[in-house]
Amino acid sequence: QAQLVESGGGLVQPGGSLRLSCAASGSRFRFLAMAWYRQAPGKQRELVARINVSGSTNYADSVKGRFTISRDNAKSTVSLQMNSLKPEDTAVYYCNTYSQSLSWGQGTQVTVSS
Repeated sequence: QAQLVESGGGLVQPGGSLRLSCAASGSRFRFLAMAWYRQAPGKQRELVARINVSGSTNYADSVKGRFTISRDNAKSTVSLQMNSLKPEDTAVYYCNTYSQSLSWGQGTQVTVSS
């Protein structure tokens, strides 16, 4: 089964930016709708952004206009550009298929704080 490795998290001040990356192993990446999820302390994991095989995208209302999801099928990677970060964006961020069909990786911690 494909494995997922997230990277790019860190500590950033409110209003700052981060770019997350997710590397997926396996040959079926280009046929899969991919997504970024996040889980804040004490909360359930939630969908942040989705990118379909066609490249079309969807975003949670809370991040619309601030986050951009993209994919590189040649490298089997999916990225999340996060701008204008807010303290409420603090969470562990994970990637997976939109159907959550792969085993979850370790995620990458994003902390937005002054």
